Parts: sequence; C-alpha cells; structure tokens
Amino acid sequence: MLSPAPKKCELDPRSRGLKHPLFQCAALVLPWLTPEELATISLTCKTLHQLAHSVTLHRSLDATRSFENLPIPFHNTVDQHPYAYFIYTPSQIILSSSSSLKRQFWGPDPPSTGLLLSGSSSAGAEMGRVYFLPSQVGDESVSRVGESCTTAVDDSGCECEVCEEVSEDNVVGCPCMELERVEGVGIMSECGPSCGCGLQCGNRLSQRGIGVKLKIVRDARKGWCLHAAQCIHQGQFVCEYAGELLTTNEARRRQQFYDELVANGGFSSALLVVREHLPSGKACLRINIDATRVGNIARFINHSCDGGNLSTVLVRSSGALLPRLCFFASKNIKEDEELSFSYGEIRVRPNGLKCFCGSSCCFGTLPSEHT
Repeated sequence: MLSPAPKKCELDPRSRGLKHPLFQCAALVLPWLTPEELATISLTCKTLHQLAHSVTLHRSLDATRSFENLPIPFHNTVDQHPYAYFIYTPSQIILSSSSSLKRQFWGPDPPSTGLLLSGSSSAGAEMGRVYFLPSQVGDESVSRVGESCTTAVDDSGCECEVCEEVSEDNVVGCPCMELERVEGVGIMSECGPSCGCGLQCGNRLSQRGIGVKLKIVRDARKGWCLHAAQCIHQGQFVCEYAGELLTTNEARRRQQFYDELVANGGFSSALLVVREHLPSGKACLRINIDATRVGNIARFINHSCDGGNLSTVLVRSSGALLPRLCFFASKNIKEDEELSFSYGEIRVRPNGLKCFCGSSCCFGTLPSEHT
C-alpha cells in the first residue's frame, strides 16, 4: 500500500506536466521497482506519488504482464495488499537462466519520450514486451524469457499439416499420438517443437496459452487464491504450472530455506515436486518446479483435501526433453468458484501448516514430505 501523498514537488507539474525530464525518466523507471521501492519513491513528491499509484493500479489489473491471452486481475476486499509481487513466466525456465532475473517491467505504457535506459530498448519498455534485467545493469545483453529459456529438443516429430487420431490398424494419424502411454490418467502427449504443424493443431491443446477467464482473490485465511471468472467445462485446459526448473540438490536447499521462513510466519512457498514412475517400474523421473519467485498464475492454486476441481496432467511434447505439468478441469466449474487440486497424500509433519480447504474430508494440515 502506498503512503499518503506528500507535499508538492518544487517542480510543479501543473505548469510543465510530465514533460520535465525527471518525470519522463520516472515513468520509465517506476515499472521496474518492487512494491517497497515504489512506496519509498512515492513519499518524495506528489507527482511521483501519482505515478507510483498508476503503476500499482496497473499491476492489480493484470498479473500476467500481457504474457497470456487474457488479463488476470487481483481482487482484494480483505486487506491493503493490492497485488502479489513476483516475476512472471508463462512457461518453465531453467535455473541457469532464471538466476539472473532480478527485475521485470510491470506497469503502464510509458510516455513516448525518446529516453532509453541502459540495458533496455524502446520495444522492451512497451507493456507486455517484458524483459528481465540482470543483477547489474551494464553492457550485458537483456534477453526475453522466451528466447533464453528453451527446453532441449531433438529432431523427432511429425510432419503433419493436420494431426488426427491414430486408427486401430495404426496406419492413419499423427505419429506423436503413437507415443507410449502410461496406464491411467495423468499422462498425455502432444505435438512438439520439432513437428511440422502449427499452434492451431488440435494436438497442441495446452500450448496456446490460457483461454479461460480467471481472477486472483484475496482470502483472510488462505491468502491469494485463483478463481474462475467464467464457467469452465470438465476437461477444459486451464493453465500449466510454470516456474524455475531446479536440480534435486537445489530444490532441497531451497526447501530448507523456505521451511525456515515459514517457521517465522508470513511466508508460503510454491515449490512443487513431481515424480513420474516410468513404465518399467525401475526408475522415477523427478521434476522440481519452483514458482515462489518466478512463476505464473498457477502459483495461486490452493490445496483441497477432496482432490479439488482440477486434475494434474503431465504433458509430453514430441521432441521436448521434459514434460510440462498442466491443469485441466476435473469437473464443471462455476463462475467465481475457487480452483484447487490435491498437493498429495503424505504428511510427514503432523504439526504442519494448517489447511483451510473447507472440504468435509479436510485433514486439518497441508500435505508435506521430505524434498
């Protein structure tokens, strides 16, 4: 929350508007600041207070920075927190690329001033053209998340222009749909980066971004929660769980650090560990996704002891090295209904974090296990 407006600056904006270089530069700089930094800068003068308030309002209207197809706003009638601050990525990114992601442009379109910041570009200043700044701005190049954090791919893939289901005689159809499947739900395969088809292919259901209206709502006990802003039909794709891909050692180191922060109160992590038992039964593929600092709106999906209304599915794309964890509606979801899924069944900490899912089968504590 921003502090009350201070006294007017000596540079009276009423006579010169925002044309003064100080305010032009501020309009470019403020969208890069954290909430704490915005609150501090807003104390300096009335005009900067107004600019900081504009940034805060813009952030509360869309958590996705225009990365997604639809804006996803914050709604808070509980306390004075207008939004949750984090770095947004619409897909998984590797640790080596995310370690230098310190800041992200998040604010309204700056005025056309002709001024450029060191390490940025005119395109990078536009709303939705989100760039990451290295920890030290200088001669280092600034890279877009979609360019620097790609998953390793091979040359396998289909050459279909239109992909169709494979027939019983295994002759007609897309070869990407012939991939070995694990029994039961939770695994699906799609065309990938090495295929000849485009995003309009029917076998790329989870790759076209978020296509349903969502909102992030503040709850007095749970904190931020993800809600449906429209009716969502059973089986419909909702979103993927995006964040930093970690090694197991790094995941364990972070979890230990997060546990210490949780013990002090006022902190919740978004580190998710997925274990896929391979068909042979002799190996287990482990995927560690941390959306605590860098992630997408899936970081706001809470646990429900009854399984919730979302199903988790590992989606493998032809040619991609690692699968993606995606959420689909497991039942018809009403508008304004909270989205939730099961974090697991294991509870190694009997006195762990309280669960507020409200289901009839609530265990009272959130799932927990040794990372």
